[in-house]
Amino acid sequence: MHETALEVLWNNVRNLASSLKWLSRSYATCLEYGLKQIYNDDEFDDFENLTSRYARTTDLLINKVLRSIDYAEFLEPGSPIDSANRAEKRGLIESVASLRDLKDLRNEIAHEYETGDLGELFGSVLEATPLVLALADKVAAYCRQNFPVTGD
Repeated sequence: MHETALEVLWNNVRNLASSLKWLSRSYATCLEYGLKQIYNDDEFDDFENLTSRYARTTDLLINKVLRSIDYAEFLEPGSPIDSANRAEKRGLIESVASLRDLKDLRNEIAHEYETGDLGELFGSVLEATPLVLALADKVAAYCRQNFPVTGD
């Protein structure tokens, strides 16, 4: 069976909601720890979970949901930058540059091989996570307002 554009969109939105649940959980835990010079093993594991959940959620939001919105609106999805430009025109993001910052942090996480001093990376993720959560809420609201829900 071939999924329709709306089915793909809502499947991606549901996956994003699930990812947001886990990201929020990790964020709350790590926020309580705060930034430190040295983390115990459990704290380090929790921050590792936060960074991977941030990266996964950012990927879902940018590479899946925003592109699915384009497809549902009968636009050629094109490149991620095309989707970002359209998201800015829809008022979903403040600027393409702000979305790029979130994506750049995701890329930094994916390519961070030095585990000795991750405090700066952890701090950046703690700072960016509320932005991702707010953006995801705004995108989900846009979808609820503009597209009939499928698959429920």
